[in-house]
Amino acid sequence: MTDANALFPGPQSPSAQPASPHPASPLFAGPQPASPQPANPLIAGPLFPSPPRLLAVGEPTHGSEPLLRQRNDLFRSLVERHGYRTIAIESDCLMGLIVDEYVSGGAGMLDDVMKRGFSHEWGALAGNRELVQWMREHNTGRDATARIRFAGFDGPLEITAAASPREALLGLRSVCASALPPSSASSPSSPSSPALPSAQELDELLGEDERWTNPAAMMDPSQSIGRTAEALRLRVLADEMAGLLEAWTPQLGAHLDRARLYARTALGLLRYHYAMADTSPDRIERLLGVRDSMMAANLLALADRGPTLANGQNAHFQRHKSSMRMGGRQVEWWSAGAIAGVHLGTAYGFLAGAAGTIRAHGVEVPPPDTVEGALYALSLPEGRFVGRVTETPGAARVSPWFGYAPLDPSHLGDVDGIVFVKDA
Repeated sequence: MTDANALFPGPQSPSAQPASPHPASPLFAGPQPASPQPANPLIAGPLFPSPPRLLAVGEPTHGSEPLLRQRNDLFRSLVERHGYRTIAIESDCLMGLIVDEYVSGGAGMLDDVMKRGFSHEWGALAGNRELVQWMREHNTGRDATARIRFAGFDGPLEITAAASPREALLGLRSVCASALPPSSASSPSSPSSPALPSAQELDELLGEDERWTNPAAMMDPSQSIGRTAEALRLRVLADEMAGLLEAWTPQLGAHLDRARLYARTALGLLRYHYAMADTSPDRIERLLGVRDSMMAANLLALADRGPTLANGQNAHFQRHKSSMRMGGRQVEWWSAGAIAGVHLGTAYGFLAGAAGTIRAHGVEVPPPDTVEGALYALSLPEGRFVGRVTETPGAARVSPWFGYAPLDPSHLGDVDGIVFVKDA
């Protein structure tokens, strides 16, 4: 197990369990158990003086079971030793509500939860299934304040299309209608009224979902409905409802978190669809920026609720500006982690994920002059490492497979540590 025992001075979580027999390289300052691996000049001491409010654990590729199990073990240790309350993964934030309800003791069958509670087909991964099972078992018999939570931090977005904002808009209206005074929840008499729109008005403006999810719109702006009169009106209504939430915050009580999630998602999706209809050369840049800003907003909301471990692709957590070449242009935008880091400062931590081999995809033993090669050469308990390298090898690894992104040694100064598995 990747364990966080005795990594942070001071009182531990009341839910602390017996120490794991496999301590990891220290994450937090404080008394440390003896290291099970020989001294090595690559390995530094504690990564953080105290547990960050938002700890992002990246991955260099999606779908690696060894990486997911390392993540699971780290989360379990952080829950038991340092009071972490939430894990957020790179999956649809609205679908994640299904998983959160299940791990909190809600009714349902695990197979159905895995199918409906994850986007990008992440529910088919054994590591995610094991995580959900453990969280439900952990929460059994605990009251609501002691339970750990699950969340998705991605928007309802796929590579081929963006979702309709229907679920978010109608969910937002439903929460507002159930919690706000009748005068605010009544149907508006004019477009300038601050009252809630009716469900019928929203439904008529939304039309058929297929108009929103049309995959042709991803490449052809003329196919998008994001700048139609109906879509623009929906943006106004979504903003009005979000404003009502803030004005009536004390009255919303337990409904507030979900209502704000619906508001963020509705506005984010409408912003994304608006960008899809953009015909300027900056279109792709704006789409990438909107997606990561949606992720950042979700991560910040979760961190505000309590200590959170986030898991997703390294590129979504990096502190330096993101860039890639697309369509003959250099496209640049800021990642979710870069945005969250500005808000949280030292309360944001980022451990970059790395792998030695991914043999199923032709990624073999890394060259010894790369970061991955230096770590691969170490004798690592269970083939895992969590820590910081003090000496940066100069060569950048080249991946033979598009689905794996090696570490960039020129940006290692922007990460707080590395989470490594020898064989992914």
